[in-house]
Amino acid sequence: MAFSISGLSLPSVFQYESSILARKPRFRSFSIRSSNDVSGEVGSGGGDGSEPSNRPKRLSEQSTWEAKDSEGKDYLYRLGNEADNMNIAVGARAGVIDDLFAGNFLGKDSDIVFDYRQKVTRSFGHLQGDYYIAPVFMDKVVCHIVKNFMVHLLNVKVPLILGVWGGKGQGKSFQTELIFQAMGVEPVIMSAGELESERAGEPGKLIRERYRTASQVVQNQGKLSCLMINDIDAGIGRFGSTQVTVNNQIVSGTLMNLADNPTRVSVGQDWREADILNRIPIILTGNDFSTIYAPLIRDGRMEKFYWQPNREDIVNIVHRMYEKDGISRAQVADIVNIFPNQALDFYGALRSRTYDAAISKWVDDIGGVEKLGEKLLKRRKNEKLPTFVPPEQTLEALLEAGYSLVKEQKLIMETKLSKEYMKNMDD
Repeated sequence: MAFSISGLSLPSVFQYESSILARKPRFRSFSIRSSNDVSGEVGSGGGDGSEPSNRPKRLSEQSTWEAKDSEGKDYLYRLGNEADNMNIAVGARAGVIDDLFAGNFLGKDSDIVFDYRQKVTRSFGHLQGDYYIAPVFMDKVVCHIVKNFMVHLLNVKVPLILGVWGGKGQGKSFQTELIFQAMGVEPVIMSAGELESERAGEPGKLIRERYRTASQVVQNQGKLSCLMINDIDAGIGRFGSTQVTVNNQIVSGTLMNLADNPTRVSVGQDWREADILNRIPIILTGNDFSTIYAPLIRDGRMEKFYWQPNREDIVNIVHRMYEKDGISRAQVADIVNIFPNQALDFYGALRSRTYDAAISKWVDDIGGVEKLGEKLLKRRKNEKLPTFVPPEQTLEALLEAGYSLVKEQKLIMETKLSKEYMKNMDD
């Protein structure tokens, strides 16, 4: 039986197979016709012009992106393994990769993820006004940041992590952000909600990526930076019978590894000798560090700072908060005396409560609750809403709001409705 292929006669299809495997194919598809009308196949491609399924599909016959090196790895694999490219700082920048791939249609400097990456850092432009920073708090945070950036000049062991802990609502995070603003620090801030994931290892990788991002801020922008994780005990703390997950362990291990090796941080790529990062100080906030894995908070890795503002700090902070309302320092001292043992956020909520009556009046001025959606979201461009007039702050109004807040606090602690709904619930 003889076969004819594009005018060529061969003894059998098997000889044709051996001949085409020895050289690069010139055509994407071909057909085989026998003299007795029996269709033959090469590989798994049939006579309908379909692509043989046993050959890997390539982007192009002339593409260099899939060219293999001596180890059998293509260019895309090698590019992904490069440590310098793991921070996605290359993008499609002209001069960094071939101009053929950058092109003019995206612009000469078209890093498509630049804006997203910049949003990871915090600039605190929203903090407008004059605020009071407790001297003890500022001294501790400033000293920790400076020590870590000048560690090469010191002949002492400098902990990478500063743990700020204390009672709820005492302004730990806010005071730290005020210090960042005063120092010109552009930090990377995380929260406890990012320390868990449905995929094992993801939070630990995220911490390392954010640490590397802070290092890039120092290297590329010439600004001070740090990594801050708020409410760390809510993310990895152990409370009673709380289940410890793999991610809890990996987060603790990641922070311990950063404290021990602050300049060599991998996010999965191959290690490179040139991949040396700037040492980035880490600040953790929380309420109870006794719930955290003990080796993480040991003295060599973490410096602890218990923040409990005294009466002088509270009066100064609250007075700076009420100063623009015309409330004197003596009146603020009276408020603090009348409502002792309250957290700092209580006095902020107290001032916010005094706005309730003014907001209700403003809602009536725009047409009532029925018109809220129409007036707030669907009004015409040239249509203006009634001007909101802030209430005049007085000592009497602040005290009335304070008594209301204290009453709600007591109701929550004394009225435990869960016992009414679940009679067998233990105390």
